[in-house]
Amino acid sequence: MSENVNVVGMWVTADGHIRQELRADGRYDEARGTRASAYTGSYTVTGAHLDYVDDTGFTATGDIRDGVLYHEHLVLYREAAGS
Repeated sequence: MSENVNVVGMWVTADGHIRQELRADGRYDEARGTRASAYTGSYTVTGAHLDYVDDTGFTATGDIRDGVLYHEHLVLYREAAGS
């Protein structure tokens, strides 16, 4: 079995509109535009696959491919430290 990918950090769309913070405690916080914490919940990682459960019960998935997070219809890039 392959090791889980390290996903902890800030992930952002190319236009910067959506920012998803994946925290080390298994929680996420997603901002959309000027709306902070638009979505919050928990996530688990299995290999390079992510399963999300929003605090409202909504579920979603994502996959890391070539260092890019494909989260449902979104494409997010890891933000460089200090950005």
